[in-house]
Amino acid sequence: MEKFQYTITDENGIHARPAGELAKLSKEFRSKITLKTDTKQADAEKLMAVMALGIRHGQTINVEIDGTDEKTAAEAVRKFFEAKL
Repeated sequence: MEKFQYTITDENGIHARPAGELAKLSKEFRSKITLKTDTKQADAEKLMAVMALGIRHGQTINVEIDGTDEKTAAEAVRKFFEAKL
């Protein structure tokens, strides 16, 4: 299992457009990608579940990737967060 934390720098937090792009990216991998806040978690493939987390600017989230291509998926998701959020 790969894990990392990321603090959201986008002024709007995780809103519809990046959430949709994250869901699309997550579907490219066999590994399960989970986003976790202090109180909730969501499968990154599910747009509405990611939106329901209500992640805001400055909030730190935990990202867990588990599966056969977890290292590749973790690298791609980390790069996505750094570029978009």
